[in-house]
Amino acid sequence: MTTPQFSSAAQLPTTPCYLNGEFTALRDAKVSVMDRGFIFGDGVYEVVPVYAGKLFRFAQHMARLDRSLGELRMRNPLTQEQWRGVALELVSRYAQSTGAQAEQTDQLVYIQVTRGVALRDHVMPTDIAPTVFVMSNSMKPPTPEQRAKGVACITADDFRWEKAHIKSTSLLGSVFARQLSFDADAVETVMFRHGFLSEAAASNVWVVKGGKLLGTPRDNLVLEGIRYGLIEEICREAGIAFELRRISRQEVLDADELLLSSATKEVLAVTTLDGKPVGSGVPGPVYAKLFAGCQLAKAKA
Repeated sequence: MTTPQFSSAAQLPTTPCYLNGEFTALRDAKVSVMDRGFIFGDGVYEVVPVYAGKLFRFAQHMARLDRSLGELRMRNPLTQEQWRGVALELVSRYAQSTGAQAEQTDQLVYIQVTRGVALRDHVMPTDIAPTVFVMSNSMKPPTPEQRAKGVACITADDFRWEKAHIKSTSLLGSVFARQLSFDADAVETVMFRHGFLSEAAASNVWVVKGGKLLGTPRDNLVLEGIRYGLIEEICREAGIAFELRRISRQEVLDADELLLSSATKEVLAVTTLDGKPVGSGVPGPVYAKLFAGCQLAKAKA
């Protein structure tokens, strides 16, 4: 699917958004050119899935937002309940803009907080108000064909910085990584640091071997997706062995199953890596159990 292109802000849609305390149309939202998010990428973000109008694992998303803000020495400008109120209002407004009720829609709520507006200086100012921006869009999940057949990925060295645990708006490294897979007509780029698995451009990566699910450790080299905790819960309930540790490139190449997880993909089977089949070349039994568990979690949200 091609992303719509716009040559000016006036061509943006009139879908609703929230900026610094006010709801407005996306095309009318304006931020100073001296905002540190624009100048330095000095900010963080969150993406909260919404299923049938309900925020999914919202407390976990807010906890990660707090962690990211703390790493950047920024205060959280809103309480969790204030964030919830803004998000739910946007979910309702977005649904109305499409002619639907909130409970009839699956959406993605995007939250961004930058340090704010100041004259350009690398030193972090402490006396400015953060810029708060929130918008919502329709959810674009994997296609039925991708669910049934799995997807293709490629591999690359992880050339990004070593603070990947911060959900920073400075995403140029991930943009480059995703472009590599796009150019190869693949869905994701599975990356390695010094011969060990890190993550994909916009997804966490999971390896299945001998019925056990392996994931990378929760450290500064990986952005811990909200589905880390959910997948661990599903494994415990389904009797799937679960372990987080360093995973070598060879273990990835020899995997019985290879999986991606993210807000939009939920959990998705990788059946081709660098043009070669993964395992049997079709989505496997562990994927099936994890996907079923994700669907059940959505229904309970």
